[in-house]
Amino acid sequence: MRIFRVLNNNAVVVIDGQLEKIVMGNGIAFQKKRNDLIPKHKIEKIFVLHEQSSEKFQQLLRTLPERHIEIAEKVISYAEGYLEEPLNDHIHIALTDHLSFALERLRNGILIQNKLTNEIKLLYKKEFEIGLWARDEIKKELDLTIPLDEVAHIALHIHTAKLAGHSMGESIERAAILKDFIEQVEVNLQLKVEESSISYQRLITHLRFALNRIEQKRDVEPIDEDMSELIQFKYKRAYQCSQAVIAYLEEQYDIQFPRSEIAYISLHVQRLLKESSS
Repeated sequence: MRIFRVLNNNAVVVIDGQLEKIVMGNGIAFQKKRNDLIPKHKIEKIFVLHEQSSEKFQQLLRTLPERHIEIAEKVISYAEGYLEEPLNDHIHIALTDHLSFALERLRNGILIQNKLTNEIKLLYKKEFEIGLWARDEIKKELDLTIPLDEVAHIALHIHTAKLAGHSMGESIERAAILKDFIEQVEVNLQLKVEESSISYQRLITHLRFALNRIEQKRDVEPIDEDMSELIQFKYKRAYQCSQAVIAYLEEQYDIQFPRSEIAYISLHVQRLLKESSS
């Protein structure tokens, strides 16, 4: 392959038949120019993107600091290995652009809060662990410590790039639903939910699977009618809270929880009540 356009020391554009491709590799374009041959042993990645995406990626590669691009590519490569699955090629644009902008903000002392960090951490555990790896890599390479809120942003980008994953909007909405649920429980019961508690994590896990079932139109296992009535009687406060919060979520997010979910969720809410009073 011959170089059609040099983007930076580590990226070039080539024309292969009718396709425009972006070829990346460490030092692949060092002291190279148009029509020079690309050393095969230098090639690490080849991308074929849609025209609009290709132009955007080329612009990023020409304008962003090479160190930022290198770190983004390291994170993407690590993520694909850690998750044992390929990511959508658009991650090379989305994460690179986001990460570089975030690093510039941090250099200038500008912090942007991520109000969904705790929910993202619980919803997307593997992706959050990748974000923590990225934090260590950024510290090592740039001597810059990114906050956990930024780790969560990276995790969200990784999750939405999974080929079978949700869109960014869907992923954010899922985290927002969980955050709203906890906030409504706190208001309704006048207590502070400890996010480090086992009961909180079990509740979030249950809600996550409940939302998955709703999305896939799968019903929760029906609960025995006598058991449901017992829960309503024995854990009246938790049950009424669950009813109110689910009604709120249904109105706010246009989703419909199966009625049997209320009894199951009430058991988790009861654990929160018990923890707060102990």
